[in-house]
Amino acid sequence: MKKKLKLSEKDKKSWEDFLKTPLNLMDKEESKSEIKKFSRFKFDLHGFSLDEANTKVTEIIESSYEKGFKEILLITGQGHHSNLDKNVYVSKDHSTLKGTIPEFIKNNSALSSKIIKIENASSKEGGKGALIIRLKKFKV
Repeated sequence: MKKKLKLSEKDKKSWEDFLKTPLNLMDKEESKSEIKKFSRFKFDLHGFSLDEANTKVTEIIESSYEKGFKEILLITGQGHHSNLDKNVYVSKDHSTLKGTIPEFIKNNSALSSKIIKIENASSKEGGKGALIIRLKKFKV
């Protein structure tokens, strides 16, 4: 097999399109005979502010629900780099994404109506730095 030295414009375009919508990946664990449905959407929220994260989480939940995902794995981090220890007026638990995202969802009826439950991820999936959001089935 020869190694390609230069990518064609078509290859570059295909790669860019794939990066924009990686949801087209199939889940290897599901049976080939079944209609392929995605079981989990994964997103990393590192670097997002609380407001940016809430906006993104709203978008992710609505989109994942409509596309038939069963659950969402949100990587929130544990808040170690938030520098909250220096500010006595800020709650360490309630000023991190890990602490605020579940409350944001619970207080938003449009989002909470699409959710079965929110739980901490297993240690293999991110442990204290990740949340699993289990979604209800989309009704047409």
